[in-house]
Amino acid sequence: MHELTRYYASVTIKAPTFVYKGRDKARNGFSVIQRLTGGFMNYIKTGLLLVVLTMIFVLIGGYFGGQQGAVYAFIFAFIINMVSYWFSDKIVLMMYGAKEANINEVPELYNLVKNLTMAAEMPMPKVYIAPQNTPNAFATGRSPKHSAVCVTQGILNILDKEELKGVIAHELSHVKNRDTLIMTVAATIAGAITMIANWARWAAIFGGRGGRDRENNGIGMLVMLIVAPIAAMLIQLAISRSREYAADKRGALIAGTPAGLSRALLKLEKGNKVYPMNANQATAHLFIVNPLRADVIGALFSTHPPIRERVKRLENMTI
Repeated sequence: MHELTRYYASVTIKAPTFVYKGRDKARNGFSVIQRLTGGFMNYIKTGLLLVVLTMIFVLIGGYFGGQQGAVYAFIFAFIINMVSYWFSDKIVLMMYGAKEANINEVPELYNLVKNLTMAAEMPMPKVYIAPQNTPNAFATGRSPKHSAVCVTQGILNILDKEELKGVIAHELSHVKNRDTLIMTVAATIAGAITMIANWARWAAIFGGRGGRDRENNGIGMLVMLIVAPIAAMLIQLAISRSREYAADKRGALIAGTPAGLSRALLKLEKGNKVYPMNANQATAHLFIVNPLRADVIGALFSTHPPIRERVKRLENMTI
């Protein structure tokens, strides 16, 4: 059949052991308490990271360009990112050659998405299939009413129904949590910081000091030029990793069990090593597992948390 299918025939995925507690179920199959508190700490963490990112922006903007320079940089970055945000679904789907699927072509996949959207109490997204053999999936769109869920052909080849259910539920969680909007806000602020730093760097090269006389503060300028943009990027990536954890948790709740998603993540991790995807770095954060190879050092700069840590958290869930 496929090389990837043969590979999985020779590999045993050890199923994690889950602890199920609590019998007070909501109509979607998970506890009322978890419906109210699920992912709350991730929202707090994301909010704090956005606050820190904004503080860095205010500091670097005021240091180099004053209030006016900071405002101009923010507006320019905002326009660029809003264009990307508004047309993100069309752009990304086109990049990966995804084709819209209907109920007649893939009835099982379509009905699975439909049932999960009903469980999540959200509008039905468009369903797409990308021709890549790499097993992966992503969701895109500016709002739940304008969203799309895309799976690759590779993921359909290797996952069973429960595993695919966990993956789709994870992607629907991104849509329901409006993670595309959150990441656009983070990208706008981080982009504005980088832009101001670049302006200041060129100003320093040609004899200026970014609008202010800072002759006695060379260390401060060095920090603003180098450390601030790197810090902004790291915070942006930390927000992305935080949203992945939140989508894992809510996805497991929507699916009614974390077992399928956990097994799927382990399979997808191995599958991406067998069939690495030629993915664009700008879109890597959209996928359920990072399509780009990352070494130990690169883990800090990764858009996704380690698979083992994600599986561990799913194991510790109580449903």
